[in-house]
Amino acid sequence: MNTPLSWIKAYVPDLDVTAQEYTDAMTLSGTKVEGYVCLDKNLEKIVVGQIEKIERHPDADKLVVCQVNVGNEVIQIVTGAPNVKEGQKVPVVLDGGRVAGGHDGGPLPEDGIKIKKGKLRGVESFGMMCSIEELGSSREMYPDAPESGIYILPENTEVGSDAVEALGLHDVNVEYEITSNRVDCYSVIGIAREAAMTFKKEFHPPVVKKTGNNEDVNDYVSVEVKDTDLCPRYCARVVKNIKLAPSPEWMQRRLAACGIRPINNIVDITNYVMEEYGQPMHAFDLDTIAGKKIIVKRAAAGEEFQTLDGQMRKLDSSILMINDGEKAVGIAGIMGGENSKITDDVKTMMFEAACFDGTNIRLSAKKLGLRTDASGKFEKGLDPNNASEAIDRACQLIEELGAGEVVGGMIDIYPEVRQSKRVPFDAAKINKLLGTEIPEADMLDIFKKLELSYDAEKKEVVAPTFRQDLERLADLAEEVARFYGYDNIPTSLPTGEATTGKLSYKLRIEAVAREIAEFCGFSQGMTYSFESPKVFDKLMLSADSPLRKTVVISNPLGEDFSIMRTISLNGMLTSLATNYNRRNKNVRLYELGNIYLPKQVPLTELPEERMQFTLGMYGEGDFFTMKGVVEEFLEKVGIREKVFYNPAAGKEFLHPGRQAAIEYKGKVLGYLGEVHPQVRDNYDIGERAYIAVLDMPEILPYTTFDRKYSGIAKYPSVTRDISMVMPKTILVGQIEDIIEKKAGKILESYSLFDIYEGNQIKEGCKSVAYSITFRAPDRTLEDKDVTEAMNKILKALGELGVELRA
Repeated sequence: MNTPLSWIKAYVPDLDVTAQEYTDAMTLSGTKVEGYVCLDKNLEKIVVGQIEKIERHPDADKLVVCQVNVGNEVIQIVTGAPNVKEGQKVPVVLDGGRVAGGHDGGPLPEDGIKIKKGKLRGVESFGMMCSIEELGSSREMYPDAPESGIYILPENTEVGSDAVEALGLHDVNVEYEITSNRVDCYSVIGIAREAAMTFKKEFHPPVVKKTGNNEDVNDYVSVEVKDTDLCPRYCARVVKNIKLAPSPEWMQRRLAACGIRPINNIVDITNYVMEEYGQPMHAFDLDTIAGKKIIVKRAAAGEEFQTLDGQMRKLDSSILMINDGEKAVGIAGIMGGENSKITDDVKTMMFEAACFDGTNIRLSAKKLGLRTDASGKFEKGLDPNNASEAIDRACQLIEELGAGEVVGGMIDIYPEVRQSKRVPFDAAKINKLLGTEIPEADMLDIFKKLELSYDAEKKEVVAPTFRQDLERLADLAEEVARFYGYDNIPTSLPTGEATTGKLSYKLRIEAVAREIAEFCGFSQGMTYSFESPKVFDKLMLSADSPLRKTVVISNPLGEDFSIMRTISLNGMLTSLATNYNRRNKNVRLYELGNIYLPKQVPLTELPEERMQFTLGMYGEGDFFTMKGVVEEFLEKVGIREKVFYNPAAGKEFLHPGRQAAIEYKGKVLGYLGEVHPQVRDNYDIGERAYIAVLDMPEILPYTTFDRKYSGIAKYPSVTRDISMVMPKTILVGQIEDIIEKKAGKILESYSLFDIYEGNQIKEGCKSVAYSITFRAPDRTLEDKDVTEAMNKILKALGELGVELRA
């Protein structure tokens, strides 16, 4: 939002501050100023001169020698400007003066350019006549300036007077950062209201007078709003006998300062009111409106429409359109149509000032790739009560500028009038919140100046509809703080009771996962939750895999980021591949990140988000190294009972003989294994890689940080080693289950210390050796106790097909 300071001063006439004072005070009161530009920067000793005589330069074909009256004297200036004529009044910088830049319109030097008297091809010159670019401005702000040459001032300009003032350059262009909840400040009137409060000055908004002849606007046009949910208010007025002409200089300057190029009086008035009131307007040539009827309704799916910029736009049924009796004539709140634009032949015109649904305008503009000044304001959610005053202001300017004859009356479709909000007021609570002792009367005085009324009986502040940001007591407290002065609020210590802060239980478990992974040499990685559907083919997932049912992103950055991931492996394998191809050795990575599982497709509710603890590595280490990391983590979070590793995990992306599902108490906690060779090739990983994935929500119910202390054993232990021969199909997990079940209460621990396959073992078998430790907590074990336990173990092993190795 940009405004010239002179426009603000038009409504706060007593405002007499420097640009820096204005910037500091406005920012402190809540209307943040991003920066400002002084339009008269580096302009010194520049006066109005009149060319009295022009002679050819004696030694240069493209130069002329001018005698210029600058008020108190006539000076000689040599120039090459092609447009100089005797009698013209021009800006002249005197000897020792300064201009903003060069005539080429390039970047302005920081300190400007100093002008000194000198000689041009042997002829003395005592100053310089200026182009608009040399004065630091442009043809956009001064459309009457020549494309090349000096700027010609109006004939009634006083010779010798300040040329900078005559050009209106003693001004400051201010840029604001307006928050989206302060829609009223997207207008000059809103900014001026804030400035008046900030500097404690009187606010004088424009006085809108009644306009219109004795005719009835309903005799010229009718309006029907079919989709009132997207258009809560629609106002229309008619102007006839249009006289197109350039708008006055003051209006052109104000529009140009806001970044809007002046066009003609009609277009400029609509843009002027849009900036002044923050209410976008549009003008239609009424003679092009079929049936003299306006219909506001949604577009038909697939409909095409040509906008004012000459582009064909493809529409859908969510886009609101302005139609006449036969066709669409404008995209509501965004841009009018080529078929109803104002041309030089316009005779009768219809003004539109409406309020449209902000969310719909934003979505429509994004779909069409068409964002305009109007849509930028509408998408914030405008006050519908502002529309009628804005259109009346436009009609008033029409009459004042002699641009046409306003037809009496206004069409106003406003089925549900927006009412003022009532906010409970409690001065004591506001003081407690702010840490102040501001009297209630002072607070109410601030509210009154902000145009907020007070219902003393109900103790409620009534906020006008243009203050959509005021909803609760805290909002009122903010208004008090802003204008009482943040710098006037005393410093105080916060009050309250001390509380013990700590991580939630879930986050504590995740912290343990990070600790264990990093202790085991893994580095943390972070990968995108957005993925490509091609990932499932790279992972060799079957066509009917439930993991292929994904949440599809409606506005993706591209196909590679078009779905939400349902499996965490792609990011991990991509990271491993990147490290491998950069020749990093012995890489170990881990990630804690969500996957997104839709409950049904298409979506009817938010997907289930499940945190996955993913480990990946290549280089030193193997399947059992990864299994050790998993067991370390599970033990650390309190899962101390037997975890079963089921080789029938059924993961297509893992090696069929080197994978396992991690099971606990009948629940699958995750899986681990070696990456399938084909999948490795798909990711360009040139050596064996291993991964483990733990589903944290599944693990969480079994975790605990409770630990029970057990003292040092008082009685000695007894150890037995057992070496067995068994078919390769028997898993060591089955052996360990038998040891745990049959050894009884005296079992303290067991450990696998040897696995052998070779010539000394019959084909199809393997040798496995365990060391088993027994201990009783209350006595010294006798040989018969251990022998009885071992016999039970051996008997159960024999039933499984296991033989003792000789």
